[in-house]
Amino acid sequence: MKSDFDVKEQSGTKWIYSQKVEDHFFSPRNVMTRNIKKTGYNGYGAVGSPACGDVMRVWLKIKNNKIIDFKWKTFGCASAIAATSILSEMATGKSIDLAYKITAQDIVKKLGGLPKRKIHCSILGDQALRLAIENYRNQKPKKVL
Repeated sequence: MKSDFDVKEQSGTKWIYSQKVEDHFFSPRNVMTRNIKKTGYNGYGAVGSPACGDVMRVWLKIKNNKIIDFKWKTFGCASAIAATSILSEMATGKSIDLAYKITAQDIVKKLGGLPKRKIHCSILGDQALRLAIENYRNQKPKKVL
């Protein structure tokens, strides 16, 4: 029986990721491809550092406290890109309260696991999502009692 972490040959190099990671890395979903200034997204979060190699940017379109669109750009390894891609699917359609509760462990589980040295890549995704939700909440007009 094959596990999700069977080593595969990809272009002459060893690939030690699950099929789901491979799928989301080679065919990422919901990547931001247009000029952000003209898109109408109302939540933004960014985490990481170009110096250490992983940077995730997340844009959310939220309506009635529900994430109706989730776009992202990630500079990083296969794990970072796959984690952001699958996170975009996990959060879209959820209330901001439920999406805020998505953890790095949830992302890793949904990806079918990650090598231990790559777990930090998924942690950035949930942090960027939370920052985008907080950004949205801070922009919303407050009701005066």
